[in-house]
Amino acid sequence: MNAKIFCKRTSAFLLAFVLLAVAVPADAQCVMCKAVAEDSAADGGLGAGLNKGILYLMAVPYILLSALFFVIYRKWKDDSTS
Repeated sequence: MNAKIFCKRTSAFLLAFVLLAVAVPADAQCVMCKAVAEDSAADGGLGAGLNKGILYLMAVPYILLSALFFVIYRKWKDDSTS
């Protein structure tokens, strides 16, 4: 049984190493980011639009995870008091 687990782990690490070794860096941008950068470059405020977009995209997962953990905490607290 131990040899089987070792073989699976070794295979997983080897696959991850190969995938990371042959990964090609992406040089592209999303269409919206490019449009904002081109439009705001003409106005002189290149960073403002991009920074707001990045903050918005960054905040949504944190809000969702916080809500999920709050619900789990409330359920755990209610179960422990019963």
